[in-house]
Amino acid sequence: MADGENPLRKIAASFKDLAAAVNSQNPEVQVEVAPFSAACSHVSVLFGCLGIAFKFAEMDYVAKVDDLTKAANSIGTLKSLLDHDIERGSVRKAGSHSRNLLRVKRGLDMVRVLFEQILASEESSLKSPASVAYAQVFAPHHGWAIRKAVAAGMYALPTRARLLNKLNEDGESARIQMQIYISASAPVIQYIDQLFLSKELGIDW
Repeated sequence: MADGENPLRKIAASFKDLAAAVNSQNPEVQVEVAPFSAACSHVSVLFGCLGIAFKFAEMDYVAKVDDLTKAANSIGTLKSLLDHDIERGSVRKAGSHSRNLLRVKRGLDMVRVLFEQILASEESSLKSPASVAYAQVFAPHHGWAIRKAVAAGMYALPTRARLLNKLNEDGESARIQMQIYISASAPVIQYIDQLFLSKELGIDW
């Protein structure tokens, strides 16, 4: 992490903007792919800071955010992105924008739960918060081999202090930014779930 960079603040600020659009109460307002993928790209840094336990998540997440970033060149909104794949019958195909969006959404949700667990705990170890977040969001979609590898990697997680140092944050500042992300990401995640459900696509595949 370069001196002076504050990825947590970038994450919090970008999701506050997305949440403002979702919460505008204007039915004409839709979440655009470009700012969404830009906000998601800031979260990639956090996965990198968590070490080997979430290396699989970092690689998978980054690749899928990159796909959405490229899709933004020709597709305006997340709703249009789903419609695009529905028209082509490719929603559930590996590598489709819709499939990638669903996986990115899970990454965002995992970070949300992780931050909730970190704020609820005073422990220096991140093993418990990270284990809860993984079990709640990712584990139901992973096979035994990946779950076992992640469990082993949990012992190599950085301490809370080490993570904050990597993110150039102190305890109080990090708490504020994490809380902003928790509050802002929830309606964005819900918005994406509702997009899939409104198209009768489900969200558990």
